[in-house]
Amino acid sequence: MMDNCPICEESGYTRLFTSTDTLYGTTKKPFHVVTCARCGLLRLHPQPSAEDLAQFYPANYWFPGEGLAEKYRRVVLRDHVRFVARALAGCGETGPVLDVGCGGGLFLSLMRERGHRAVGLDFSPNAARIAWKAKGVPAVCASLCEGSPIREGSCAAVTMFHVVEHLYDARPYLDAAREMLAPQGRLIVQVPNADSWQFALFGKNWNGIDIPRHLVNYRARDLAVLLERSGFEIVRRKHFSLRDNPAGFATSAAPRLDPMRRRVRGVKESWQKAVVKDGLYFGLVLASLAPAAIEALFGRGSTIMVEARKKA
Repeated sequence: MMDNCPICEESGYTRLFTSTDTLYGTTKKPFHVVTCARCGLLRLHPQPSAEDLAQFYPANYWFPGEGLAEKYRRVVLRDHVRFVARALAGCGETGPVLDVGCGGGLFLSLMRERGHRAVGLDFSPNAARIAWKAKGVPAVCASLCEGSPIREGSCAAVTMFHVVEHLYDARPYLDAAREMLAPQGRLIVQVPNADSWQFALFGKNWNGIDIPRHLVNYRARDLAVLLERSGFEIVRRKHFSLRDNPAGFATSAAPRLDPMRRRVRGVKESWQKAVVKDGLYFGLVLASLAPAAIEALFGRGSTIMVEARKKA
């Protein structure tokens, strides 16, 4: 846990707003989101202890998906798959793809369908088990920094989709990723974009701020500084994610319709009402495609995905 800015180590800050866990309702405790007095980075302050933080992740925070839900996720995840496949083609390395925070392994399963070797790490033993049993993807319950069985210099790519913003200090993880990568290997990082139009529109109600689970909220320039100090240089940026940007807009606009929010909160509803809410939410996601694409076109999309390589 660190209360100083993780980018510039400045202790001074300006309070931006105060809110609580409005998405999943794990706590009613208020939290402050502040901006660094020197570099402007957004972060939670003071940050919760590791013991408290663990309580803010519901047991069903992730889910393997099934039926129509999995079919939908397979479609929208193709965006991620294509981004990583292009990085692999450009680097020329043949080692496995290591997905940090792999969940139930669907992304890695899609990579394997393209002929790539793949392995996952996740804090959740249940997630790792599902990845192994349901998706046939080797997955280990471990931290990238501690207990990882991955050999140094062996990976063609290390992916971190929506991981870095959950970390007190991302630098040890990025240092570990650098060690895991083959000489020309690629690091793929995706985070919510605190400089997005969605954040400007929804403010503290933007789902990308996700209080209190997101400890740091990055802008493109913050992420670039973080990677540079960890020995990486950015090769490519992308501001649109088919999986995340339209859904983020929909959840921010109508959080009570979000299927994951309803499931995590254990909302009691008839199957008829569930179908109606799911239909309305999906319609809102479709309607959000255009504004999400437009903000991304101007470099202000609600997510940032980067491909980075080791600095020479």
